[in-house]
Amino acid sequence: MTQQDVAAQAAPNPFATDPSDELPVGLQLTWRLRALIATGQLASGERLPSFRRLAEWAGVNLNTVRAVYEGLEADGLVVSRQGQGTFVADGIEPAPELEEIAAEALRRASEAGLGSRDLAIVAMACASIPGSVGGEVPAPPPPGLPDLAEESEAIEVRQELRRQIGRLEAELGSYTRYLSAAELPTAPRRAVAHVAGVEELEETRDTLIAQLSEAQRAAEQRVRKEAQARGNGPLGRAMSWWRAKP
Repeated sequence: MTQQDVAAQAAPNPFATDPSDELPVGLQLTWRLRALIATGQLASGERLPSFRRLAEWAGVNLNTVRAVYEGLEADGLVVSRQGQGTFVADGIEPAPELEEIAAEALRRASEAGLGSRDLAIVAMACASIPGSVGGEVPAPPPPGLPDLAEESEAIEVRQELRRQIGRLEAELGSYTRYLSAAELPTAPRRAVAHVAGVEELEETRDTLIAQLSEAQRAAEQRVRKEAQARGNGPLGRAMSWWRAKP
């Protein structure tokens, strides 16, 4: 075993999450990746781990990794390339000094007997209060520190839209018994694989709703035509006669 292999085994897993932490594991992983990108540890153009590999490394499920990558892509930090994977977006200027500043703050907090979590909470609280930095209104929180409520809400909205789309597609598929493949409408497909945002998912859902309505009308017309055709035969005529009786 080489010295490089020994060092790799001794290094901490940069993607490990703690299920017992008060922060959701998805948010933990998001912040870890944002920090690596912001400080240049993950440089522009660098390929991120696959969904499956990152899920294994982080100890989370595939859906969590998928949601994390979607959030990063929605913020312009990563891009997905069909058949290739997910990469750090071009044009991101890293700030390595962020790591030095954070490390120094953690060192001073440790020397004072204070916890790192308390330091992070107080730092975010101070940053969110107008006039707390140098007497001026601070800029929005840096990319490495997203708003917890907004990010969690966006992920939940996308997940709910996907559930709705899945149910609509399943219901639309049930009309194959009445309609041929050519007659059955489908949602539009993108030529290039990418992570859909909320607006695109809403558009897909609304399109499926309209197409489901069309499929229902087409199926009803087909059933009526078939019933009419059956009614022209002996049995159909007999039933018509029977129904006409008082």
